[in-house]
Amino acid sequence: MGAAGRLWGRRERALLWGVLMAAWDAAWGQLRYSVPEELPKGSFVGNVAEDLGLELPALRDRGVRVVSEGRTQYFALHGKTGHLVMAERIDREQLCESVQQCVLRCEVIVEGEMKFYEIEVEITDINDNTPSFRQAEKELRMSETTAPGARFPLTRAHDSDLGPNSLQRYELSGDEHFSLAVQAGPGGDQRPELVLAKALDREEAAFHELVLRASDGGEPARTGTARIRVAVLDANDNAPVFSQAEYTVRVAEDEPVGSVLVTVTAADADEGVNGHVKYSLTKITEKASKVFQLDTETGALTLVESLDFVEVSSHELELQAHDGGGLFDTAKVVITVTDVNDNAPEISVRSSLSEISEDAPPGTVVALLHVQDRDSGENGQVRCSLDGGVPFRLQSSHGSYYSVVTSGELDREKVSEYNVTVRAMDGGSPALESSAVLSLRVLDVNDNAPVFAEARYSARLAENNAAGALVLTVRAWDADWGQNARVRYRLSEGRVRGAPLSSYVSVQAETGALYALRSFDYEEVREVRLWVRAEDGGAPALSSNVSVGLEIVDENDNAPQVLYPPAAAPSSAAGAGWAGVELAPRSAEPGALVAKVVAVDADAGQNAWLSYELAKATEPGLFRVGLHSGEVRTARFPLARDAARQSLVVVVKDHGRPALSATATLTVVLAESVAELLSELGSAAAAAPGEPAGSLTRWLVLAVAAVSCLFLAFLLLLLALRLRRWRRSQLLAAAGSAALRGVPASHFVGIDGVRAFLHSYSHEVSLTADSRKSQLRLSAGICCDTLPARPPPDEPAPLPGEDPAAAAPQAQPNTDWRFSQTQRPGTSGSQNGEEGGAWPNNQFDTEMLQAMILASANEAADGNSTLGGGMGTMGLSARYGPQFTLQHVPDYRQNVYIPGSTATLTNAAGKRDAKSAGSSGGNKKKSGKKEKK
Repeated sequence: MGAAGRLWGRRERALLWGVLMAAWDAAWGQLRYSVPEELPKGSFVGNVAEDLGLELPALRDRGVRVVSEGRTQYFALHGKTGHLVMAERIDREQLCESVQQCVLRCEVIVEGEMKFYEIEVEITDINDNTPSFRQAEKELRMSETTAPGARFPLTRAHDSDLGPNSLQRYELSGDEHFSLAVQAGPGGDQRPELVLAKALDREEAAFHELVLRASDGGEPARTGTARIRVAVLDANDNAPVFSQAEYTVRVAEDEPVGSVLVTVTAADADEGVNGHVKYSLTKITEKASKVFQLDTETGALTLVESLDFVEVSSHELELQAHDGGGLFDTAKVVITVTDVNDNAPEISVRSSLSEISEDAPPGTVVALLHVQDRDSGENGQVRCSLDGGVPFRLQSSHGSYYSVVTSGELDREKVSEYNVTVRAMDGGSPALESSAVLSLRVLDVNDNAPVFAEARYSARLAENNAAGALVLTVRAWDADWGQNARVRYRLSEGRVRGAPLSSYVSVQAETGALYALRSFDYEEVREVRLWVRAEDGGAPALSSNVSVGLEIVDENDNAPQVLYPPAAAPSSAAGAGWAGVELAPRSAEPGALVAKVVAVDADAGQNAWLSYELAKATEPGLFRVGLHSGEVRTARFPLARDAARQSLVVVVKDHGRPALSATATLTVVLAESVAELLSELGSAAAAAPGEPAGSLTRWLVLAVAAVSCLFLAFLLLLLALRLRRWRRSQLLAAAGSAALRGVPASHFVGIDGVRAFLHSYSHEVSLTADSRKSQLRLSAGICCDTLPARPPPDEPAPLPGEDPAAAAPQAQPNTDWRFSQTQRPGTSGSQNGEEGGAWPNNQFDTEMLQAMILASANEAADGNSTLGGGMGTMGLSARYGPQFTLQHVPDYRQNVYIPGSTATLTNAAGKRDAKSAGSSGGNKKKSGKKEKK
């Protein structure tokens, strides 16, 4: 129990030491652990997740795994705990037979991040092997003459353990004639020798039985035994002697099996049995014993198994030559294995992608490779490359690791899948190479818009088609794959004759078939232009448009329509036909144009080509109709026997299939004049009241009367314009000789008119010295009710016959007379303190007021004024108050401006008296005229 506790304590210390080493190496990017050998499967090695700083959920998501060199995987990674555990039981002596420090290497591959971490696990030795002898029983032959102190080599024990657990001591028991001596070899190994302590006597004892024990330093110690039997012989005084103390051999690892590597020789001076030499191997490893074989008689060392430089690069053997008398000699054989380029480079794909998006940026890692060559020197130097023509390149990562990365843009539409061949070649001669193929599928990205098969589509569709008729099918292809290549069709927005395009045609979303939703009429729609959009199923979706032209083909579905002669009245005798009346002189020559039938066809092309035929005529040979022109001409001279009223029926046909037609009825009257025509029509109406000739006669009479009235109205208008122009010239001529004659007579409307005129200006009448600046403020209601509308004050209307250009420079009036402050008239005789009075708002009213006041002043001066309201007051006293009389009114004749004239009327006493008689006479003439009237 105590020994087991000590063994467990040593394992704990070794494990603790391994954990400390792992923590130190993790700080430098490399993990190192140490575990004892012979641990059971699943035993804990180290906490990789904690040492690398990996989260436990990331171990499953990122695809973390452990890869070991060689065919056997000794370690595994526990996915739930992140611990590195034993995958196989390890025997250090079997795995690292001739290596002092047994270290296994593995890598932790993080596939999601394309990273790797190196891990070294040292396998420490435990005392699990007992020292053993190659020969459990050995027989020695000694001459009885052998002197005490003679030494005889014994079979050495072998212990596969290392360090304290290896072979430590030998013990001999069984006889007092012999003792044990242990010599140290050149390599520090122990060589047991049997020492003769006491002289032998064959007659006393022919055989001696001994037991040799070999013990290691383990706890507990392990012991192995060998039985030695010593036979006492007669004397042999010469021992065999090897020709060389050490044989050195260099052998290529590809040396064929069966080859003799070296032949050792030893000579013995004795004769007979004592001179017969035999050879044996006294020191050889278990593995070397399987590779080499020694011929005991000849001393030839033969190769019985292939050499491998990678596994063991050198072998050291110890041989013994002994004669028949028991004497011997030893020699050493060192076999050095030279490397041959017999190992091709090995390519291991530690992590790779099977799919990559075509929009992956350059430099994306797609695979992580590990390349190694088990040869050495130049034979182990490896060069890696990729086959050309692929958008990938190799990038050295660390040590013997390489990354395959993208070197350019990928296009799935050009290459959808890559088989990337990685080649590794060593530096041997001849060079060996190996390859690995990476299959990589390129995932599609929606980077291609649909492409139509044609740049534009056009189709012809006969009109009157059935609703739902197939027009054409558009087809678009998308170079992408899957959902990105699924194309759907739809119409772009548009209108046809004000209606949505979708009410005329539709497109099937999946097939691209274009259907007509309604029956087309060529006469309404002759062509439909539309755009069809093809859109793929990507996100975001890509689309393209194509123009589709739909031409409506005409069909003969419209009969010709006769424009002339016009349609007959519904009550006419012809019923639903066409009718017209034309005049043809009886003296008409053959070929004379009588009438022309005008017809149109709403169709197009051949369906609208019209031809005319004379279907029926009163006199069949008298008229003919132009086939294409529709002109009705005389075919011969009219004869006296020909009826005056000819009826023609013209058939108009188109060139459709089947042809459609219409008829026109013409009535041709053979007459020399319109009067004769009317008389003929009248007689025809009397004879047949129901015929349409009576109605036609009435319309002709009305037309002639209307034309006559229009002509008479035009003559009267022309005469009125001429009289107006003459009267205007007379008025302009009279304005130059006398001021009063310059004012139109229509302005003097009598005393009642003057009173009405003055009554209209009942608001604020004020006169200033300058008649052009005099103003008259009016009441809007009175002005509009009394006087007609005039142009605005800024654009004064000129007098009839006045030149607007000549009206601008006017003579300045005389400023000797003006009203004083107390003489200014106001409403009801009020004294208005305002300086500015208000004259009428236009020039015409102002001039009319001046003319009326002047006329009233002349009558007052002559003493025969007939103005009401008092003598000499012009009727103004009643308007403006009793204090306003004519004595307050100056003589306006002294300065009266006549528009359109540069003459002014000046007031002189003598002149006024001299002209008073003339003025009175003028008034008497006017009175006489009034009395006559």
